[in-house]
Amino acid sequence: MLDVQKLNAFYGPAQALFDVSLRVGAGELVVLQGLNGAGKSTLLKALMGLEVRSDGRILYQASQGAAGPVDIQRWETHRRALAGLGYVPEDRRLFTGLTVRENLRVAAGRDARAREARALDLFPALKTLLRRPAAQMSGGEQQMLAIARTLMTGPRVLLLDEPCEGIAPVLVESIREALLALKRDGLALLVAEQNRLFTTRADRTLLLVAGKVGDS
Repeated sequence: MLDVQKLNAFYGPAQALFDVSLRVGAGELVVLQGLNGAGKSTLLKALMGLEVRSDGRILYQASQGAAGPVDIQRWETHRRALAGLGYVPEDRRLFTGLTVRENLRVAAGRDARAREARALDLFPALKTLLRRPAAQMSGGEQQMLAIARTLMTGPRVLLLDEPCEGIAPVLVESIREALLALKRDGLALLVAEQNRLFTTRADRTLLLVAGKVGDS
């Protein structure tokens, strides 16, 4: 579904990723590990076409009926999102002045009601918070909302940057179970995460060291 080949990324003249290659298939959970500064966030941004300059190939199977994967390396970010790449950044980027329901609906595409119902089934804690402004939520609640909002776009591949950093263990467990349910639904997941709760259920764990990837 997502096949990354020899991806390099740059911030100005400084190179941050070096010939990174990886694959994520439908229904797979691939976990990225590495120290701060290793390039995990940069990799996810490069896949979305955000903030960094990159080269290499990003082959993506946009739909089951497509003739084959296409190289989306030169696509604009919004086109990648419309094609089914969903991204949850480390800083969440919620609309803090909007309520939970408003945050969900601002991202709604087709089948909005069905997608909202599915998101709330995955994160039942949000059901009692629908009228609460995002600014008045805990970090864990905000993270659940950030993931649920991205699900409203109907992604086929979900990219998550440190979804459990600084979150209470009980909510980490809830987030993990929601992501595993999405995996069972056939969603492909690429998750930058250090928590062992994820690595024990991953199909593959990759280690980034100084912008280069290998098996951990």
